[in-house]
Amino acid sequence: MPPNPDTRTRATLIGGIALVVWATLAVLTVYAGKTPPFLIVAISFTIAAAIAVIKWVVRGEDVRGHLRIPPMAWALGVGGLFGYHALIFFALQNAPAVEANLVNYLWPLLIVFFSSFLPGHRLRWFHSVGALMGLAGVVVLVIGKMDGALAFETTHALGFAAAFGAAFVWAAYSVLSRLFAQIPSDAVGAFCAVGAALAFACHLVFEPSVWPQGAEWIAVALLGLGPAGGAFFVWDIGVKRGDIQVLGAASYLVPLMSTLLLIAAGSGAFTPEVAAACALIIGGAALAGQDMLRRRARA
Repeated sequence: MPPNPDTRTRATLIGGIALVVWATLAVLTVYAGKTPPFLIVAISFTIAAAIAVIKWVVRGEDVRGHLRIPPMAWALGVGGLFGYHALIFFALQNAPAVEANLVNYLWPLLIVFFSSFLPGHRLRWFHSVGALMGLAGVVVLVIGKMDGALAFETTHALGFAAAFGAAFVWAAYSVLSRLFAQIPSDAVGAFCAVGAALAFACHLVFEPSVWPQGAEWIAVALLGLGPAGGAFFVWDIGVKRGDIQVLGAASYLVPLMSTLLLIAAGSGAFTPEVAAACALIIGGAALAGQDMLRRRARA
C-alpha cells in the first residue's frame, strides 16, 4: 500500500530537520577546538546512543528487544554511519579540505540517482535538474571561497577517492534504509553505540589523546545532540517514510546554510557568489520538491 500523502510529507519535513541541524556542524566543530575527529565522533555517537537508551528506559521498553535487528540492517546502519565518518575524515586529512568536501557533496546527487532504483520510484526530469542546480550552487560557493582556484592534484588521489567513497556510502546508506522501513528509527541508537566503540578504537590507534577542555565540552555535547548524533534519528524517519528524492536535492541547502551561519558569526561576508549559490540551491530544491508542494497546495 502506498504511503498516505500527508504522512509522506510530514516524514519529509521531519527529515528536513536533519538538514537544518547539519548546517551547524562547521560552527560547532570550530568551537570544539583541537579535539581529534575520531574522538568527536566517539563522544557524539555515545550521546546519540544514550538518547535512545534513556527513551527506552523512561518508557519501560525492552532494551534487548531493540537490539534484535537483522544482520543486514546492522551492517547497513553501522557501515553507513561509521563508514561515512571514517572515510570523510581520511579524505580531509589526505586532500585539500575544500576540494575534498566538494567531492563529498556528490552524495545528494547520488541519493536522487540511487532512489530511482527503489520499488515504486522513478527519476523525473525535475528531480535531476533540481539536484544538478544544487550541485552547481555548491560549486559556485566553493569557488567563491577559493577565489576561483580549485586544485584536484593527482598527489591527493587517495584522499579524493575517500571523499567520493564517503559520498557513495552516505547515499547508499540513506537510500537502502528505505528497504528496512519496518525497523523503527530507534535502531539508530544501537548503530551509534557500535559506531562509538569503533571510533574510540580508531582514536586510540590513529590520534593523539587530546580531550576537550572547558567550553569545548559544550560544543562536543551539542554535536552529539545535533549534527553528529541526534540528527541521524530524524534523517532515518525522512529517508524511510518521506520523499527521498526531495530530501536528496534539498540536502544542498546544508553547505549554504552553514556558510550563512558562519557569515552571521562574523567569519565571512555575503558575496555575489553566495547570492548566486542561494538562488541555485533554493531554486533547485524548490524544483525537485514541486510534487510535494503541489500535494500540500491541494491539501
